[in-house]
Amino acid sequence: MALEQSLAQFAEKEVTEAFALQNSKLLKVELSGATIQAKLGSMVAHQGDVKFEHAGSGGMSRFVKKAMTGEGTDLMKVSGSGEVFLADLGQDIQLLRLENESITANGANVLAFEDGIEWDIKRVEGVSGMLGGGLYNMHLSGTGFVAIISDGPPVLIEVAGESTFADPQAAITWSSGVKSSVKADVNMKTLIGRGSGETVQLSFSGQGWVLIQPSEGRISGTGAGGGGSSGGAAGSLGKLLGG
Repeated sequence: MALEQSLAQFAEKEVTEAFALQNSKLLKVELSGATIQAKLGSMVAHQGDVKFEHAGSGGMSRFVKKAMTGEGTDLMKVSGSGEVFLADLGQDIQLLRLENESITANGANVLAFEDGIEWDIKRVEGVSGMLGGGLYNMHLSGTGFVAIISDGPPVLIEVAGESTFADPQAAITWSSGVKSSVKADVNMKTLIGRGSGETVQLSFSGQGWVLIQPSEGRISGTGAGGGGSSGGAAGSLGKLLGG
């Protein structure tokens, strides 16, 4: 009895929503015949009759975009009845509820979403000529829960008129009223390896918000051995220019 009491703080929570946080780093999903999509390899435990299968790209258009851009994350479909616990490298989980809304996210920061959410890959404006296509991110829209991971507790920055700038690897998701573009400061010092380390930034304008993690990225892993991608805003530009 004493042993059970000492572990009581970790007891499984009884929830009514399909998606709920067991704690800040562990997502509990209640399945009741519906299918969700989650980052490949992110399951840490489950109970009941649960089936896992590779989700693929969900169509030729998204397959081509993903293959050419490296954006998105490798997803699995989770279906059946029971409970599934999801996590990714002990990172914090931010649970968002969309009501016929849309957000943009770094694909590697997307942990899971309900079947009422559609996704696609969208290009970020700016320096496309330099990179042969530019940067890409994951666009999610519809009604349902979306779970986003962050490397530590994030900060929500309001965007209202004036431009807001962020490190491409720190900006993890932003609202539909915000327009993103790339600001690149490339000069001779950059080319000879004497840049500031802040060569590439994402610029945000419009009306809405941006969620920023307190890290320049620990997002290439995918749970217990699944695939992953550091694509999108956290990928090619930073590697190319040392941002």
